[in-house]
Amino acid sequence: MHGTMEPRRYRAIWISDIHLGTRGCQADFLLDFLKYSESDYLYLVGDIVDGWRMQRSWYWAQSHNDVVQKLLRKARKGTKVIYVPGNHDEALRSVTDNHFGGVYVTHEAIHVTADGRRLLIIHGDQFDGVVKYAKWLAVLGDGAYNLMLALNLWFNVARRKLGFGYWSLSAYLKVRVKNALQFIENFEQAVAEEARRRDVDGVVCGHIHKAEIREIDGILYCNDGDWVESCTALVEHMDGRLEIVHWAEVRSSDALDRLIESKKPAPAL
Repeated sequence: MHGTMEPRRYRAIWISDIHLGTRGCQADFLLDFLKYSESDYLYLVGDIVDGWRMQRSWYWAQSHNDVVQKLLRKARKGTKVIYVPGNHDEALRSVTDNHFGGVYVTHEAIHVTADGRRLLIIHGDQFDGVVKYAKWLAVLGDGAYNLMLALNLWFNVARRKLGFGYWSLSAYLKVRVKNALQFIENFEQAVAEEARRRDVDGVVCGHIHKAEIREIDGILYCNDGDWVESCTALVEHMDGRLEIVHWAEVRSSDALDRLIESKKPAPAL
């Protein structure tokens, strides 16, 4: 990332599906986001490290290590960092209710917003029938998905050489597949129904890599997206307002603003 901007202060930040340990992880974008974003609470909503992928082949770039160090540094400096493991980092589910380096690991959490809404925090894989009942099929699909992410990586290398910003080919293809759209709809309905059953006002999850804020039959459904395709986070402002931050777009817009500013003629003296 190039250029500086004013740090942004939030009450809470939710990020998930970083998939450290894979080549598709957009660690540089995430590091940039963490550099310019501060919060009282930081929720890591699962699939932070991709244990499935790392069991098959080892990949760990310096930027992935930098992400881990940045998260630990935030915890040391007073940010309440809560880690809710997902299916790709499910090994951590055996050590929940413990602190590691100031990071609290828990199976799920409840967050109360500044305006009093109670939100259930879960990764969401328990509502994915493929993961829950046919893990072998999920692993097979994960291989195909990583191939798509590799294509996405080279696609964006070519875009940068041509002077264009980041754009997710894999996300574009996924939302145009009818079965994927139906899966997403079913997933969102199931997660919202669980929130209703728990008698909370809403739910924050990850897992399906599709950032969203919408109301489903009176329940607030929030998905914080991912850091392999869309580079998104869910944030809570100090007044309780929730927003999806599309960081690649924020930085592209910031770069454009700086370019426009640099082209302005100097004021007459």
